[in-house]
Amino acid sequence: MSAASKSDWTKPAAMAIPKGGFNKESAEQGRYGPIFPKSPACYGFSILSKIIPGRDDVFYEYARNIEAAVAETPDVLAVLKLHYLRWVLFPINGETYFMYQGIFDTDFDKYTEDAVSIFAASGLNTVFENLEGFPADWKTNSPAFIEFVREHQCPSFLEYGEYPYVSADEIKKALKLKAAFSDMLDQMQ
Repeated sequence: MSAASKSDWTKPAAMAIPKGGFNKESAEQGRYGPIFPKSPACYGFSILSKIIPGRDDVFYEYARNIEAAVAETPDVLAVLKLHYLRWVLFPINGETYFMYQGIFDTDFDKYTEDAVSIFAASGLNTVFENLEGFPADWKTNSPAFIEFVREHQCPSFLEYGEYPYVSADEIKKALKLKAAFSDMLDQMQ
């Protein structure tokens, strides 16, 4: 896709991704392996992993903790440049699996390094500690964390953006401008 079409947020865009994901050998290489290209939905990944049996309630408790942290400090996750997160628990053959889906504005290496940094600096643990095979030393071993995520990554095969390649910051700026314009029109009446 050309740079010009990537900058045209007025036209929805879709990107079909080859079976198995992007070619790891031809992708730009980052600090921890391939940097997959930005799609119309920005950057992101989905991981699927089996949870340690009996830990279902921990995931719901952790979700409430994240909700409270964001309510108390709205920018607690700001460094991650997130658009969306979606967490799902579901059964497969009597076992519970966790799906993590994140859409964000930075490349994979930066996102995962920032995630480890947030948790290490805050002293918090990650819900990922309740996944089978998650590295115990993840706070001091970013490469092990990143390897786990890459091993459990489930590549998408289609990504779509109604307003393609637009960052979360650009969206927030546009909404602030809209609010300011609306306020100005209200004051003129």
